[in-house]
Amino acid sequence: MNQLQSASVAFNASSTRSEIARRVAELGDWFHNLDLHGVLTAPNHFLGDFPSVKWKYISPQIPEDLRGTTILDIGCNAGFYAIQMKRRGAERVLGIDVDERYLNQARFAAQTLGLDIEFEKRSVYDADLIPGKFDFVLFMGVFYHLRYPLLALDKVIKKVGGRLIFQSMTRGSGNSRAWDEDYPFWNKEIFNHPDFPAAYFVEKKYAEDPTNWWIPNTAGVEAMLRSSGLQVLARPEPETWICIPGNVTRNGRYIVDLELSGEL
Repeated sequence: MNQLQSASVAFNASSTRSEIARRVAELGDWFHNLDLHGVLTAPNHFLGDFPSVKWKYISPQIPEDLRGTTILDIGCNAGFYAIQMKRRGAERVLGIDVDERYLNQARFAAQTLGLDIEFEKRSVYDADLIPGKFDFVLFMGVFYHLRYPLLALDKVIKKVGGRLIFQSMTRGSGNSRAWDEDYPFWNKEIFNHPDFPAAYFVEKKYAEDPTNWWIPNTAGVEAMLRSSGLQVLARPEPETWICIPGNVTRNGRYIVDLELSGEL
């Protein structure tokens, strides 16, 4: 039996739906709505069937057969994306998060579905310390929760051996256009243009969440991705970008290392 068939292994007569439902409830509120053998973990999610509502657009951009590949899921939450990648046969899937509740949910979900996925408590700011690179890095729904988002992105880039799947909540203009390389000091009008790359700083809370720190507009996301040396290949849905490393180093050194040493 291969990995693509293994999802049904863990469910047997001793793992009834009632037992799964009991454990789901014990593990607290879920943000990812997973289907654990007919038991839904977040059926009343305010975003609907989340993250499936996003995955249906992202999924066609990822090969159906991921055998032999390695996956890093940053801010994995309850493991929805890690599970999807493992179901496609990925050789190694590592999910990291800082929230023990989410990690416990992810471990339970993977075990219930019979999937061999690693989960580790680790901050995105320490992601660059993980050995090696990964064929696919998922950086989904984390960026706007970070007080230092660009620092995190520049660190994440060090782990991208193939493609980065990046998603962020966006607000403001959904348009993106070309801008000049430079503007005179006294040109203030560009900052009043709704399409100019920007990120909104949330001092207190947004959507009752004090961790929603920086929320970019569409142009802001794309400008930051390019500034970090990434090339955008596709935008499968309004808040998700598929990228590959472009000019992520300068003279053999990563941008974040040059910045922190004062040499950028």
